[in-house]
Amino acid sequence: MQNRLHFLGITLLAIFALIVTTVQAAPESKYVAITQIVEHPALDAVRKGVKDVLSEAGWNEGENLKWDYQSAQGATATASQIAKKFAGDNPDVIVAIATPSAQAVVSSARQTNIVFSAVTDPVGAKLVKAWDQPSKNVTGVSDLTPINLHLEFIKEVMPEAKSLGVIYNPGEANSVSLIKLVKQYGPAHKLKIVEAVSPKSADVQAAARSLLGKVDVIYLPTDNTVISAMEGIIKIAEQAKIPVFAGDTDSVKRGAVAALGFNYYQVGRQTGQVVASILNGKSPQDIPVQGIEKTELFVNPKAAVRMGITLDQKIIARAKEVIE
Repeated sequence: MQNRLHFLGITLLAIFALIVTTVQAAPESKYVAITQIVEHPALDAVRKGVKDVLSEAGWNEGENLKWDYQSAQGATATASQIAKKFAGDNPDVIVAIATPSAQAVVSSARQTNIVFSAVTDPVGAKLVKAWDQPSKNVTGVSDLTPINLHLEFIKEVMPEAKSLGVIYNPGEANSVSLIKLVKQYGPAHKLKIVEAVSPKSADVQAAARSLLGKVDVIYLPTDNTVISAMEGIIKIAEQAKIPVFAGDTDSVKRGAVAALGFNYYQVGRQTGQVVASILNGKSPQDIPVQGIEKTELFVNPKAAVRMGITLDQKIIARAKEVIE
């Protein structure tokens, strides 16, 4: 009897020690607020990547993570309202996806840790002073597009192209930075650049129609306003037999001919690592702004045919993914 009691005591102590160890190993409860300027596949993939990394690190929504997500539905005024609400809620970290949301949050939440993602030009957008000099409460991940590589690829596919149409929202700081780069690199590739502005998603189709008869090819930068309504562009381009190339790979699944871009889920995972570091006690000012180096080629041969061209088999063979 005494031996049985002794064994039971040892067993209970072992169980207690295991419970204590488990509790100590579990991450402390945290609050992450995430704001996104608009919902489209690339930005949605960023959000998912962030959440997956936090889950892998032990923070799970409904258990030890409060996860508050708000979309501005493409409206900058709404993005500002969301930013002010989150600033008042005082989360451990605010994640701002895309430049307009990041600008709104940085303006409103001066005392809260902020991690931006999918921001083209964080310095030009005045989120940080320099890539290697993040603010005391702001850092993040930039998706600055390799514009020169994109134009080089377009000329590889369409060597006879002489004019390139670019549809963008002049109200998005990221798009303004990208159009400057397009105009900078265009002449080196013997491309005349024709701009078509679309301040709102409702203006996208009209912008696309304005390019008809003026351009040989259309390029869609990572502009949130334009990408959120790109199906209208694809329809017009197919009817006019004008090939459309995109700056993000998710757009290829939606009908663009090809894109040499980033995997936005991986951009989200990279962002999630930054968020996790801050939740573990690291200061944003000690984490330099990060860029994305690896690009992937996505192609859509059937979309190319619908737009009047045929992709070379050598190009298709290089693709990370071929959309059937």
